[in-house]
Amino acid sequence: MESLVLISSSVFQFLQWILAQLRITRLAQRSLLRVLAAGPIPQHVGFVMDGNRRYARGKGKLVQEGHGDGYLALRRVLEICLRLNIRCVSVYAFAIDNFKRPQQEVDALMQLAESKLLELCSHGDLLQEYGVKLNVIGRRTLFPDSVQAAVCKAEDLTKGNNRSILNVCMPYSSRDEMTTAVEDCIREALAKDVDYFTADDPIEGITEDTIDSHLMSVKRGSPPLDILIRTSGVKRLSDFMLWQCCENTQLHFSNTYWPDFGLFDFVPIIFEWQKSVWFRRQDVLFGGSSAS
Repeated sequence: MESLVLISSSVFQFLQWILAQLRITRLAQRSLLRVLAAGPIPQHVGFVMDGNRRYARGKGKLVQEGHGDGYLALRRVLEICLRLNIRCVSVYAFAIDNFKRPQQEVDALMQLAESKLLELCSHGDLLQEYGVKLNVIGRRTLFPDSVQAAVCKAEDLTKGNNRSILNVCMPYSSRDEMTTAVEDCIREALAKDVDYFTADDPIEGITEDTIDSHLMSVKRGSPPLDILIRTSGVKRLSDFMLWQCCENTQLHFSNTYWPDFGLFDFVPIIFEWQKSVWFRRQDVLFGGSSAS
């Protein structure tokens, strides 16, 4: 198994060199993705898309332009994920606390969300091409009416797709998701027809699994989170999928700003996850042999 990992690592480094020489042509990218797809592939990858504003300042652009370039990065990275057959992608698009930003920036983000949601789901676009179902996860009632209408229309356009899932988390916070899940569990338990003089307290029947099943993302079909990536060099989770990433999730912090994030930022992360899977399989194999 170790020799397999070393060989795979050498192949990956060789492919990196080749692609650098070819200036990363589209054909070469697809070849690399096919090599990666031959190994184990995560089912769910999450992204904290951070760094749009710092990217814009560094390029001498308006903040709104930075967010626009961030949308282009989302399309680029999403297509890479879909080519790798990653079943579910979750992106942190807008935090509930982001409403506290300057009003001009918030308004620009609302306009961007309204237009790009519909563009992403339009006939012949990326989500339709790959059969992706769009879920908008979060406290949607905080959005302006026009954005809420765009959300409903975008979800309706992709509701029949079943090959992959894109969770756009906005306006979102993990604490809000967990609070809502607990409230739903309690409401559901109290709604049951129980004889309180003879039965146990229905609230005591609420377990971790019960709460997990009531999370917004899980209710919309998301598998367990395998990888969580945050861009821009900041090393914190910022209230994103805290429940989902507390166990068996690999955390990666990339120094690249989100609008610049691409193939060669993402591929080493996938390869690192694959190595961890191979090592776990090796541990199980030899652990089982030694036990017998």
